[in-house]
Amino acid sequence: MAKILIVEDEAKIARFLELELKHEGYEILIAGDGRLGLEKALKENVDLVILDIMLPGLSGIEVCRRIRLESQVPIIMLTAKDDVTDKVAGLDTGADDYMTKPFAIEELLARIRVALNRKKNTGNELKVETLQIGDIKLNLTSHSAYYKDEELTLTKKEYELLEYMMRNKNIVLTREQLLNHVWDYEYFGDTNVVDVYIRYLRQKIDEKYGGHLISTVRGVGYIIKD
Repeated sequence: MAKILIVEDEAKIARFLELELKHEGYEILIAGDGRLGLEKALKENVDLVILDIMLPGLSGIEVCRRIRLESQVPIIMLTAKDDVTDKVAGLDTGADDYMTKPFAIEELLARIRVALNRKKNTGNELKVETLQIGDIKLNLTSHSAYYKDEELTLTKKEYELLEYMMRNKNIVLTREQLLNHVWDYEYFGDTNVVDVYIRYLRQKIDEKYGGHLISTVRGVGYIIKD
């Protein structure tokens, strides 16, 4: 069974998660501060990290950033703040998902299963090496994006959003569809995070190179046309 690292400084929450996840059959490691969490994440060969944002030693954001320099282990971030800025900051540093405290354990378990299944299937889903629309080309093997021959500086979620929209070119995609497919779980509530990432992509592609890759369909969602 998968080995999960819990990086959480609140002992009651860490213990609750440990008991629930052990009941599901997972092997559990616990770290109570950011520095110890980073060390265990890189040395213990874990399959998934549950990472609180507010930590002593190193913040969860910084721990996530440093993990991503060496590892692509799935990371689910926990935050006590229901704020888009916090969520975007976590995702921009490479987190795969986030949950706002308090949360239902059933939902966390579902997201853990999604993240672990995605890790297991990585590498089996890519049937082609590149994907191109106009001057924008994606290297699906290296997860890199280019405008003509110039590499774009995209975060993990920006790349995944762009890839999904390019794979579904000429189809109007709703915010809910983008959340469900790019963020990998059923999402109910504020969809503003999609608008934030669309704006980032437009700044890095449309505004920088003078094109018009992503169009808004008022009242529906977004589309990339071939």
